[in-house]
Amino acid sequence: MHLTHLRYVQAIARHKSLSAAARALGISQPTLTGAVKSLEEELRTTIVLRGRDGVRLTVAGEALVRHAGEILATVERMEQDIRGLEDNAQGRLVLGCHESLGAYFLPGFMRGFMSAYAGIELTLWNGTSSAVRDAVLSRDVHYGLLVNPISHPDLVLVKLFHDAMDFFVCVDEPPAATLPAAVERVRQGPLIYAGRVTQCQELIQRLSADDTPATRLLSCGDLELVKSLTLAGLGVGVIPRRVAGYGHPGRLRRLHPELPNIPDTIYLAWRSDLHRTAAALRLKESLVEYARSLPDL
Repeated sequence: MHLTHLRYVQAIARHKSLSAAARALGISQPTLTGAVKSLEEELRTTIVLRGRDGVRLTVAGEALVRHAGEILATVERMEQDIRGLEDNAQGRLVLGCHESLGAYFLPGFMRGFMSAYAGIELTLWNGTSSAVRDAVLSRDVHYGLLVNPISHPDLVLVKLFHDAMDFFVCVDEPPAATLPAAVERVRQGPLIYAGRVTQCQELIQRLSADDTPATRLLSCGDLELVKSLTLAGLGVGVIPRRVAGYGHPGRLRRLHPELPNIPDTIYLAWRSDLHRTAAALRLKESLVEYARSLPDL
């Protein structure tokens, strides 16, 4: 059964004449008559009864017109939705990132994006950078914000901005005026870090290699808890600079600028075969624009 034939039957019902319906449709009357015959053979029933004063629909024909209206309305909505995805900024997308990265990046980004693109429904997906990378590859996430990602042939990676894993203390703590004093403060501890974060582990290993291991270590599950404990003055926190700076401006400071740190680079990632709808392109452009507007460290 062809959608065109359903439109033909609608025209017959509207004009109550095969010739008038054919003229309105821009086709010949034999073409219309053939389409009706084809439908009747397919449905094994009579759709149209012909008389001197025109044509009228049978009960089967009226049922067909009713269902045709529902089908064609659904098709029209589908066409509008698909055209909207391709031509307009509307649709559903998933953005993935690490919780701590999202905590300082997403509030400002989301305010502007949601105001500008009301037709785009955005869902946030949180996990480690490696988990977000895997979710992008498995198509569970459209775009991912990744820290120091490992490249993959199916991924497009665009560099956005920089960060660094560093040593922080609460500003209420007396400053370490010299590098030796800062090293001694780290050695005394407690040194608070997120045990599952690779950069934290690397920084602690670098201290040990430099013969300045901390005597007291406090491992936590995530960077937000490290930050909270450091804000409380419990010890020296191993925290990314941007994570340390958001939410409590001026409450945490670097222990000493000459202590070792681990540079981080944040990338935007998506699959190379991602369907580039208007909404997907707007999201990508907005992410890149906002990320590159962030102040340098």
